[in-house]
Amino acid sequence: MRILVCLKQIIDPEIPARDFRIDPVKREAERGSANLVTNIFCENALEMALQLRDHIGGAEITALSCGPPTAEDSLRKALAMKADAAALVVNESSNPDPLTVARILAAASRKLGSFDLILVGREAGDWGAGQTGGLMAEELEIPCVSFVDRIEPAKGKLLLKRQTDTGWELLEAEPPIVVTITNDENNVPRIPKVRDVMMSYRQPLTKWTLDDLDITTGDARAGNNYYEVVHLFIPQKEARCEFVNGDTLDEKVEAFAKRIIDVTSGL
Repeated sequence: MRILVCLKQIIDPEIPARDFRIDPVKREAERGSANLVTNIFCENALEMALQLRDHIGGAEITALSCGPPTAEDSLRKALAMKADAAALVVNESSNPDPLTVARILAAASRKLGSFDLILVGREAGDWGAGQTGGLMAEELEIPCVSFVDRIEPAKGKLLLKRQTDTGWELLEAEPPIVVTITNDENNVPRIPKVRDVMMSYRQPLTKWTLDDLDITTGDARAGNNYYEVVHLFIPQKEARCEFVNGDTLDEKVEAFAKRIIDVTSGL
């Protein structure tokens, strides 16, 4: 079985709001001093691929990313976690939309060869659109199952456990198929060993440009008018603090109670 895992590098979503800045022209977050990390749902997908390989044996795992040159770090981490190969499509365009990314990833996957299983994180931790997996499946003309948290082999097929709003669904699917992965206690990403991290930087890593895939940015976005960032801003929170006056504790409690009544009454 050949498995492709798509990874996305994002600005660390755990940075404090006070350190967050918006570029008003590009309508995207400025990195500033924030770290770049692999999207957690993509790491869940990679962990699931590794577990599936451990279970069935003999599977080949390839990690694929589309983004700036810094995305190589995410792929090196995937190699340290024991992915077999990695490829990066260098694309430094500002804030590519999900359909553009899906078209680029689909073209790259064709160049890498046929895959039985393509795993994508359910959504990215920066924009959270959650569309790339389904759009990629459409580009490749194969089925897609979303919000999967467990994959098991079943007599030449795949048994997929899918999260829903009311519980779980069990689906049986035949490869090839695209699956979007959500987080679960069973697919927490493993931590690579220091030696494996060091060895990952000695392994070959394929790099392509859009020209290498015989596509241009214009071709990738052809007919794509559905997605536009109109406005991006940081929510502003206001807080006020009032001190209760009184000479004694009873007077302060009474004043505090009266203030609560005034607030709830809209005064």
